[in-house]
Amino acid sequence: MPETANELTKLGVKEIRDGVAGGDFTAREVAESFNAAVAAAAELNAFIVTTPDHALAAADAVDAKRAKGEDLGKMGGVPIGMKDLFATHGVQTTAASHILEGFKPQYESTVSQNLWDAGAGMLGKLNLDQFAMGSSNETSYFGNVNSPWKKDGTNAAMSPGGSSGGSSSAVAARIAPAATGTDTGGSIRQPAAFTGICGIKPTYGRCSRWGVVAFASSLDQAGPMARSVEDCAIMLEAMAGFDPKDATSLQMDVPNWEAALDADLKGKKIGIPKEYRMDGTDQAILDSWEQGKAWLRDAGAEIVDISLPHTKYALPAYYIIAPAEASSNLARYDGVRYGLRDLPDGAGLQDMYAATRAAGFGDEVKRRVLIGTYVLSAGFYDAYYTQAQKIRTLVAQDFENAWAECDVILAPTTPTASFPLGSLNEDPLTMYLNDVFAVPASLAGLPAMSVPATINEDGLPLGLQLVGKPFDEQGVLNAGLAIQQRAGFEAKPEKWW
Repeated sequence: MPETANELTKLGVKEIRDGVAGGDFTAREVAESFNAAVAAAAELNAFIVTTPDHALAAADAVDAKRAKGEDLGKMGGVPIGMKDLFATHGVQTTAASHILEGFKPQYESTVSQNLWDAGAGMLGKLNLDQFAMGSSNETSYFGNVNSPWKKDGTNAAMSPGGSSGGSSSAVAARIAPAATGTDTGGSIRQPAAFTGICGIKPTYGRCSRWGVVAFASSLDQAGPMARSVEDCAIMLEAMAGFDPKDATSLQMDVPNWEAALDADLKGKKIGIPKEYRMDGTDQAILDSWEQGKAWLRDAGAEIVDISLPHTKYALPAYYIIAPAEASSNLARYDGVRYGLRDLPDGAGLQDMYAATRAAGFGDEVKRRVLIGTYVLSAGFYDAYYTQAQKIRTLVAQDFENAWAECDVILAPTTPTASFPLGSLNEDPLTMYLNDVFAVPASLAGLPAMSVPATINEDGLPLGLQLVGKPFDEQGVLNAGLAIQQRAGFEAKPEKWW
């Protein structure tokens, strides 16, 4: 067993799972160590609520199973953070909004239930951009999440990315070995890149959306965030699976991604999309992209140039489709059934709706609801929404054509490294551009992963993105493993718990 409790928090999913199964330490010892780390790292504001008792109870159940010689499950003894977008039975679920503050579901999301069934425990509910709308984790009603990383020479609070910023911050700071995230237009991949961790968005439909607070239903997809490709493969296996309660769930067996991991890419072709070489991209990002090509070539892959000609239209199309779906999904928050109710004196029903939403939704949520309502309105539906859906089809066709030339696509995850909190608040369009490389794969529903590549001159991590064919998470994970092995990314924040 590691000499101190703090040593346990250095371990990832695989090391914890195998260590508990092998009797090197108990699941309770692991849970206690991470509970203590979570409590000590309150300054990050990564968690909205903590659930140390849940983590301990799950750990005790795993230890009891081990004593009886029973199977401990894929995640046996691993405590994780749960993004506060997943409904958790009896535990507050807010989507980081005021309108859902105090809401305690009487049901469990399918993904979280799958993880508990696999032996995982919950350290708490992780902070995020409100209703998953944001790229910096500054729109939460419960305050900004701070990245554990700092820019060299400054003490400015840095963005952990968004919307899964609580997840990325907690994993990077070693206060959780892994966490759930959700990705609508890059909300797993971009924060993973900002904080030097791994994160994968699987093919749309791999993970059930049942019990996950909806942002844009045709785009939202859950996925794991962890410190290694192997850990993401293990956790994704536990999360994924067909769910009859979700009409968009894929009725397919879950592959054994962990067992099939293989960094030998001989015979594989890696596509490099010329359209991703965009103005405004940091030179360090472009340099890391070149390095990524060299690493994959070293792994045996052939590097080929490809074209995704409709890339430049993907981001504007996304910012029509996603707000349109959000405006429909968020109509359910009306002050009648659950959550906040603001009822001014003498108010009628419409007054209550207006007052509740005005008080309960933050500025970014209101902005996107207004955009969504506008593009769906009678005079603008065809001009905006219909056109955006046509572009979405063209973006998906671009990828389909590319698969005739390559097996996996390599691209930057983000156009820049992390930035100081508050620095882009007055410029929503620049903030939205954070998702420029991530959005196309989301529109096409493809599996995509960010893997840490290098550190820039400011001491901040940069990520590389891998995009795969539909249902080919294995190809993405294998290419990610090849990069991970060659990058040897061992950097961690100066302060971690």
